[in-house]
Parts: sequence; C-alpha cells; structure tokens
Amino acid sequence: MSAVVVLAAGQGSRMRSGTPKVLHPLGGRSMLGHVLAAAAPLGAEQTVVVVGSGREAVTAHLAQIAPLALPVVQEQQNGSGHAAAVALDAVPGLSGAVLIVNGDAPLLRTSTVQALVEAHRAAGDLLTVLTATVPDPTGLGRIVRDEQGRVTAIVEERDATDEQRAITEVNAGVYVGDAASVREALTRVGAANDQGEQYLTDVLGLLVGDGRPVGGHRAADAADTLGCNDQRELAARRRTLNDRVLDDLMRAGVTVVDPDTTWVDVTVEVAADAVLQPGTQLLGATVVATGAVVGPDTTLTDCEVGEGARVVRTHAELAVVGPDVSVGPFAYLRPGTRLARGSKVGTFVETKNASLGEGSKIPHLSYVGDATIGEGTNIGAATVFVNYDGVAKHHTTIGSHARTGADNMFVAPVTVGDGAYTAAGSVITDDVPAGAMGVARAKQRNVAGWVGRRRPGTPAADAAAASSTPPPADDQQGPQS
Repeated sequence: MSAVVVLAAGQGSRMRSGTPKVLHPLGGRSMLGHVLAAAAPLGAEQTVVVVGSGREAVTAHLAQIAPLALPVVQEQQNGSGHAAAVALDAVPGLSGAVLIVNGDAPLLRTSTVQALVEAHRAAGDLLTVLTATVPDPTGLGRIVRDEQGRVTAIVEERDATDEQRAITEVNAGVYVGDAASVREALTRVGAANDQGEQYLTDVLGLLVGDGRPVGGHRAADAADTLGCNDQRELAARRRTLNDRVLDDLMRAGVTVVDPDTTWVDVTVEVAADAVLQPGTQLLGATVVATGAVVGPDTTLTDCEVGEGARVVRTHAELAVVGPDVSVGPFAYLRPGTRLARGSKVGTFVETKNASLGEGSKIPHLSYVGDATIGEGTNIGAATVFVNYDGVAKHHTTIGSHARTGADNMFVAPVTVGDGAYTAAGSVITDDVPAGAMGVARAKQRNVAGWVGRRRPGTPAADAAAASSTPPPADDQQGPQS
C-alpha cells in the first residue's frame, strides 16, 4: 500500500459543537484516531490527512496520535473530490495503490479495509469501492452493477430512478485505487451539481466511461461503514463500538455482569477471569489482571489493577493497584497512587502521589498525599497528611508496622519511624523515632458545672441536673434526736 488518504476537513455543522467533527471522542479515541488505527496495519508508506475546518486543533491532535502523518490543508471545502485532489497534489511522486477514506467512520475495522485491498488486488481493477447492504438506503448513494456484477455507477438518491432507489447496496465512502489513474480522473471531475462541489464518486463514473476496470467489495458488516453526522449518531456509534469491545472481552473469558452499564475503551486490557460489575467504566490505558473484581460503580482511567484485587465504587486515575489489594467503597485514587500487594484503601479515603506498602491499611475517612508508607502499617481514621504549605508540596514518611492514631495530622515534612505509634488526636510536626509513641495534644481539662452556669434553662442543663448524683442518705437527714 503506497498511501492512505483520510478526508478530515469537513465542518460537521450538524454536530452543533465547537469541537471539529473528527475529534469527537468515542471508545478511547477520536473518530480520526479510529480511522487511522484501522488503516495502520496496511503499512502504507505515506499517510495524508486532509484538514480544513478546525485545522489547528486537528493538526495538533494528529501530531499526538500519528506524528508521521502529513496534514494537508484544504482551504475551501469544495467536496470530497477536491479534498482527494488536494491530498494527491501534496505527494506528487506517489504511485501504486492508495486508500481513500472519510475521517468520520469510527467503526471501520482493519479486517474490512484489508479485505477491500485484497479484493482490489485480486481483481486487478484500477478502482474498487467499498459497499454495504443496508435495510434502509434512504439518502445514500446506490451501487449500480451490470449483469456480470461489475460496478457501473454510484447514483445519488436525488438522481436515482425508482428502480435504482430500490437498490439496498450503497456506497460506503471508502476507495482503493491506482494513484495515477485516480489523480488523472480527478482533473476531469466537474462541479455541475446542486452543491457546486467536486465529488469523489464521479471518479468511478469517469473510469467506467473510459472502459477501465472498476469493482466493488461488500463489507461483511455494514456497521463498519457507518459515518457520524450528529450527536445522536455519535451516541449510537459509541454503543455499537462498546458492544463490540465487551463482546470480545466476554468471548475471551471476562465476566461482564451488565453489558448495558459497562463501558470499556478499545485501548483497555482485561484478562480472563476478571469480573466487571455494573456501572464500571475502564478508560484510557487501564489494565485489569486475572481474578480482579472491578465495580460496581467504578471509573478507572489509565490505571493498573493486579491479580485478585477488588476495586469497589471507586474513582481512580493513573494509579497502580497491586495484587490482592482492596479499594473502596467510595475511594478516590489520584495520580501517583501505588498500592502494594494485600494493602487496603477503604471508605472515603483519598490518596495522591502516595505509596502504600504490602499489607498496610488506610481504612477510612482519611487524606494521604505525597507520602510513603511502609509495610504492615495501619493509618487511623480521620487522618490528614498536611502536604501543602501554600507554596510547595512536602513529603511524609511512615515506617513499617507503625500504628497511627485516629484524628492525626502529619504536617510535612515529617517521618514516623518503624514500629512507632502516634496518639489519637495528635498533630505531628516533628519526627517520631522508631518504636516511640508520638503524643502531640493538650491535656484534657474538665470545667465542672459549666453548663448549669452558662446555659441555664436549656435542655442540656436540665439533663445534666437530672443526671447529677444525689448526696449520700446520711447527708440528707437532720440531727438525730
């Protein structure tokens, strides 16, 4: 394959969005990203992407996902034929087969594109168009074939006869052809139509008129050819793509309890015998190992989940959850969190840039940021790692087999040694040596009778009076006669 040309210059006005049409995301990639991923295994010598509307954003995105691709600007959007001509003019020395595909076909699969290319080569045609058979062809260009089954024309619905409108085989908008022949035919494409644009479909008609060999290849799955023109269609394509991903996972041995509420990006890896509970979203480069249970109601972005781990009702990003770790419910793992084997992050715990050693626990109601915690340590409830002084972040280190009390504050930078304890309610500002008890709290003082004096007549004062211990019986009697 000499080249792949992706037509991505359209405005996409029906999307009603400031985001360029081909940059709308689904399944972990942009629409453009999906098209490029489908074509990448062809090993084309050159990939050309025609940009126009929103060119700055599209070009910047292209630099991230396909830095070797060549962006070419179509200054005025004068139709698909004009876009293809602009692309081929940018690579004047191109020869051999070129694949031309629209940038808004996110369901296109590599297998479909490869089958099209193979059919083109086997038939020896100058141009082969991808087609699809659909139940409702309304609004789509019809594929007209002769008695031998060869494609003779692509007829738009407005130009079709009643007989042609009954045809259910339609143009999928993907072509593979000889670069020189396509280039020459494009010079003859006119713009005598309602839109005043040059259409790529006219290339096929010109080659047929020249008596040149032209063919058509039907896609095995018509869904592969579906475009995306508005937000409703985008939602439908997301559902189709997600169904495909989940179907592949389940066939590979992953348990998906409720596919209707489970969303997994195409870039995610899930091993056999993992379980995805309802309401789970696995996004980006997330990897889930065998035996892990994720969900319900969990969103993981660019995370790693080890074997046998359980992550329940959790939101996590750029976190590493080791084997046999327990997370949640209602936990928030922020970037830089690393949880070693058998550790635990419990209910209403937030972590950030924190490393938790093997078997260590942060059971509940705590914030742990910029910290290293050794193995076998327990962090008491309602603990806060005070890591920010208003200007810079500072680090806290808690050793192995330490026990920190409830309602502690560790004011970084500070270190608590191995085997050390800290008392409940302490604000730890100085290092605690190994094996020591850190106590940093004021001594309790009880002010007797305060409520009765300061809050007389209140329910609290009445309750206090009623619960007061009466004096001994002898003290209540007068002198003995």
